[in-house]
Amino acid sequence: MPEFKAPLRDIKFVMNEVLDSEKHYQSIGASDASPDMVDAIIGEGAKFCEEVLAPLNQIGDQEGCTLTEDGVTTPKGFKEAYQQYVEGGWPSMNAPVEHGGQGLPESLNIILSELIGTANWSWGMYPGLSHGARATLEEHGTPEQQETYLTKLVSGEWTGTMCLTEPQCGSDLGILTTKAEPNADGSYNITGTKIFISAGEHDMVDNIVHIVLARLPGAPEGTKGISLFIVPKHLPDANGNAGERNAVTCGSIEHKMGIHGNATCVMNFDGAKGWLIGPENKGLNCMFTFMNVARIGTSIQGLAAAEGSFQGALAYAKERLAMRSLSGPKNPDGKADPIIVHPDVRRMLLTQKAIAEGSRAMIYFAAQQADLVQHGEGDVQKEADDLLGFLTPILKAFCTEAGYEAANHGVQVFGGHGFIQEWGMEQIVRDTRIALLYEGTTGIQALDLLGRKILMSQGASLRNFTKIVHKFCQEHEGNDDMKAFIEPLAKLNKEWGDITMKIGMTAMQNRDEVGAASVDFLMYSGYICLAYFWARMVDTANAKLAEGTSEQDFYKAKIQTAKFYFDRILPRTAAHAQMIAAGGDSIMAMDEEHFAF
Repeated sequence: MPEFKAPLRDIKFVMNEVLDSEKHYQSIGASDASPDMVDAIIGEGAKFCEEVLAPLNQIGDQEGCTLTEDGVTTPKGFKEAYQQYVEGGWPSMNAPVEHGGQGLPESLNIILSELIGTANWSWGMYPGLSHGARATLEEHGTPEQQETYLTKLVSGEWTGTMCLTEPQCGSDLGILTTKAEPNADGSYNITGTKIFISAGEHDMVDNIVHIVLARLPGAPEGTKGISLFIVPKHLPDANGNAGERNAVTCGSIEHKMGIHGNATCVMNFDGAKGWLIGPENKGLNCMFTFMNVARIGTSIQGLAAAEGSFQGALAYAKERLAMRSLSGPKNPDGKADPIIVHPDVRRMLLTQKAIAEGSRAMIYFAAQQADLVQHGEGDVQKEADDLLGFLTPILKAFCTEAGYEAANHGVQVFGGHGFIQEWGMEQIVRDTRIALLYEGTTGIQALDLLGRKILMSQGASLRNFTKIVHKFCQEHEGNDDMKAFIEPLAKLNKEWGDITMKIGMTAMQNRDEVGAASVDFLMYSGYICLAYFWARMVDTANAKLAEGTSEQDFYKAKIQTAKFYFDRILPRTAAHAQMIAAGGDSIMAMDEEHFAF
């Protein structure tokens, strides 16, 4: 299993040097997020992840979870690690002070999420699901609901889930059938079955707060007739503690490709008592508070996969001896050269590095926008909200697709050893594959980006971002050190708008053209976004080198990685553009019966 080391230098480079987090924290009034405080939090978080969580990662994969009459038992060490996590105050870090939290920015919590996710994604899903439940209660819960449930979720005493999909509906929540029957006391009896519920049942806390979508009697059909409910595993007693067992049980644990250490459950609600969150029939509106948080969190799995696989592959490539360099021996005293000297191995390592470090910058930037949505006002808040809405489907889909590619490269660098469990590289691939599916598949995110976010806004959301890129390119016109990055970025930034306009015109004649173009458009957009953030990192690195620094190798590596990205990865945009231009005829022309073999 690769040894996880928190990439603290790169994290601080993105935070402090590229995104100027200190200035950002001041702008949102986060006075407690001083440089010393931030360093201490990140340092302690890294220590917990390296020493406690990472050693449990392979154990969780091999042991998995066990369903007994008493519930689900998590792998050895998971429960104890969670207790340490709660004792350290980590669950409350970004929660509001009025609910027992520390009031620190979401962008700081995202860094902790990255560290946890890279060290042990399966374990991190248990507390991770609580963030969305908390966000929903903060936004839509009554004062009584917040007092009863939110304080316990903030402290980490209880955890939360999202119970959305059902066997017959998948991502089409408009056809869900779970029922909510009103009781005289204002509660509801919830009846139905939910599937794919991550952390739906476990032994790490004494209560689990389920956020459940269901239909009220006489509700409109489709998505307009869905309401949202709080359904706890144990009903709170008079003192607010876990009391009588509610009629909600785990029917089975899914047998999965990966994330074995996390219990993915079939949850049965047999007249379980619940309480309405928000207005009747507005459950999807309330749920999107939950989903936006969840989708940003999922994007971190792509970053975590790329970073973790890169760390393992790099260490192996430096040590593994095989063949001689084509340009002459690099290890003449040994029987062979380390495989890192071979061009193809370097190609894979640089792809991993470019994806991990580029995704980190993009996700951290988005997290700052989330801070501004939460704490900003007026135009600042609206601009951040619009920008975050545009970036969310790109983050969720592109970062996970790219992270999965990086994870596969890790297996390939190891060769046959990468296919063997003991090295841990194949686990990263298996664990990461789900990231392309949950919280909306790549195809669903692509439709959201192109159809809902861009075309329905007549391109306004895209222009908000392309203006940022255009301004950056203008500021660096004539800068010879930036020419190799600015010229292709500026060209693609203009082409982006042109391609979008053509899709919109074609879609006016045939709406299927949106679906045919959407995934290629999302990937095309993701590569351009990553190019912008790599160009920003180059600009920062150039400035540091010009000032004079003792870390020349670090900054030069940034520039070299960016050059690799622009030369060897960014040209993929041309293929995506060509596929978009081909339209949907070759996709839609074949009769259904001709798919048979």
